[in-house]
Amino acid sequence: MTDFIRKQTANAKNDILSGLTVALALVPEAVAFAFVAGVDPLVGLYAAFMIGFITAVFGGRPGMISGATGALAVVMVALVAEGNAMGSEGENLGLYYLFATVILMGIIQMLAGFLKLGKFIRLIPHPVMMGFVNGLAIVIFLSQLKMFMTFENGAFVWMQGPKLFIMIGLVLLTMGIMLGLPKLTKKLPEALIAILVVSAIVIFGKLDVATVGSFIRDGGGEGLKGGLPQFQFDIFSKVPFNLQTIKFIFPYAIILAAIGLIESLMTLNLVDELTETRGDTNRECLAQGGANIVTGFFGGMGGCAMIGQSLINIKGGGRGRLSGIVAALALLIFILFASGLIEQVPIAALVGVMFMVVIGTFAWSSFRILNKIPVSDVIVLVAVSALTVMFDLAIAVISGVIMSALVFSWENAKRIRARKRMREDGTKVYEIWGPLFFGSIIAFNEKFDVKNDPEKVEIDFVESRISDHSAIEAIFNLVNKYEDEGKSIKLKHLSEDCKILLYKSNPKFTEVIVEDIDDPRYHLAENPEAFTKGLSEYKL
Repeated sequence: MTDFIRKQTANAKNDILSGLTVALALVPEAVAFAFVAGVDPLVGLYAAFMIGFITAVFGGRPGMISGATGALAVVMVALVAEGNAMGSEGENLGLYYLFATVILMGIIQMLAGFLKLGKFIRLIPHPVMMGFVNGLAIVIFLSQLKMFMTFENGAFVWMQGPKLFIMIGLVLLTMGIMLGLPKLTKKLPEALIAILVVSAIVIFGKLDVATVGSFIRDGGGEGLKGGLPQFQFDIFSKVPFNLQTIKFIFPYAIILAAIGLIESLMTLNLVDELTETRGDTNRECLAQGGANIVTGFFGGMGGCAMIGQSLINIKGGGRGRLSGIVAALALLIFILFASGLIEQVPIAALVGVMFMVVIGTFAWSSFRILNKIPVSDVIVLVAVSALTVMFDLAIAVISGVIMSALVFSWENAKRIRARKRMREDGTKVYEIWGPLFFGSIIAFNEKFDVKNDPEKVEIDFVESRISDHSAIEAIFNLVNKYEDEGKSIKLKHLSEDCKILLYKSNPKFTEVIVEDIDDPRYHLAENPEAFTKGLSEYKL
């Protein structure tokens, strides 16, 4: 226990200051993401607090910040809308379906942790990751365009005239402050300063613009009333626990769980690289899942790791769990005592912040490398970005991984080679080069001339590996073809794991596999003295 406390307080000053900075920056983003999802801003703030606190304490990556994110919010829009359509007007049933979905999402994420699936994040290729962040940036940008609408005559219409120009001017001012302030000083949180400046201009200038409070009231809400998160007993009365509900929320829960884990584990890898340390992916899955279960029961919209906020924390010196804990507790203080001030924040300021998030999220380097990487990688990158915009991040990433896997399989399938030679005793030897798997089976079979080959044939696998069941079947069929022609066939230099696969598949292979190793490379590996002697002779 003493060692744990010592580790957490070793960087206490930097963790506390960095945590406070992150908390200030979390407020506008949590509110903005709640708008994206179509729920009350307080739902986003509660999620940021609860998820941030739980993952800071129990997560697998100290220093990483979690909360409500745009990647999840863009999926929740359809969920909330469909849920609201199931109930009567003003019942707000979609919100309770959202809570139930977030709880199921957390359960799925915890199962991923228990099954130790976090390690599979390594299977996501870099082009897929670039397409992922590019698509996310585009989706967030498109979601902000609806903020350029105003509520008139009972409906939302596009702004025109002076209102539009004022909106654009305030958005550009917010972005300008966030771009320029870091050049003057990096000690102040640029997002918060930009919001304070723009809010002061609107309040003291008495500008007639949309604010958080007016936006909530136009949407039928009663304003932002801060307080401690309350257990949502209404979930059990408003959301029926039956097969129909499961059918409705399960697809959303799967998508949200996948997006949450993908983004969290990608952020974890990024923080690992920046800090030159190693996080625990499976522990992070468990913590993210547990946090979402709790936030669902206590009225939060769910969330995952936040790339932008995590970078702010790391660059600010936050390295330990204390930074995340301070950020979460400070955010709760803002909710309890500053909710009235949040209502006065102009929507334009939040849109400006989100546009800066878009600029920071988009991988602009992808344009520079388009002509420097393989065409297949370019296709994957563009496809993932497009699928993210058209569908969602989970479908896009899974599709990108499948496309990359197919390209990899095709490229390796073309590498199968067979060198043919005859021994003095009349034995024909096929030396196989390249991986033998489902993609290379046809090319492998084309290498052999069963009818015209001599009575004795050897297949040498010294530079090849048997990778799957398709390869085993191909070898078994080839052996049968030679034996049906009355010819002798032997398999040589199979690795131990390949021999185990073949022996398990069919006892017949014990008759054709040669166990004796007569290749000089094997002898050198088994006899270090011979290897050293051979190396010295080579140098001479």
